Amino acid sequence: MKLYAIVGSPNSRKVLAVVNHLGTELDIEYLDLFAGDARQPAYTALNPNAMVPTLIDGDLKLWESNAINQYLADKSADQTLFPQDLAHRADIVRWQSWELAHFNQAFGTLALEAVAKPSFMDIQGDAAVIDWAKGQLNRFASVLNNHMQGRNYVVGDNITLADYSMIHVEFFKEAIPFDWTPYPHLNEYFERMRQSQHWLATAPQSPEAIGRKTGS
Repeated sequence: MKLYAIVGSPNSRKVLAVVNHLGTELDIEYLDLFAGDARQPAYTALNPNAMVPTLIDGDLKLWESNAINQYLADKSADQTLFPQDLAHRADIVRWQSWELAHFNQAFGTLALEAVAKPSFMDIQGDAAVIDWAKGQLNRFASVLNNHMQGRNYVVGDNITLADYSMIHVEFFKEAIPFDWTPYPHLNEYFERMRQSQHWLATAPQSPEAIGRKTGS
């Protein structure tokens, strides 16, 4: 198997953490974000979205990080990340879907408008969109905060794919203009997962390494 990734990419890190956790052997090719490697025809033939990660396994060309992680977990002898029990499995998928559709939508929109646009695109973010994103993030951070009270992991008593899906934005958590203090259980959870060995091993060597092949 071969995985295409970008150093520091949250979705790449999500898959790399699962690879580390499972001990999966595969080749990793890091793309250079700033050189436009993901937009080259050879890569878009594998992933027409021109995004990372992409997994190649024989004739299978698989993109979307949650789908890749589910596939890797199912191929592994280790069934703790994505157990076969249907109720447990559905709960994991539920939280993966929730994170993608709600928490990360709000988080990502706020990061784009309030951080990425002024800092990297030399344009001002849309104030109305920023206010909307803050409201949405407040709404869904409350859901996760309440869920994590008295829990160490999102589903069950061990790390699952739901946790690697949830934690993938942690590197940028403190960079966005959002007050996290009302969410102590969420904060404790993020800090705990931030230090988990398989996730920690995927961290870029420095902020300057993000997006660069040399950072791999």
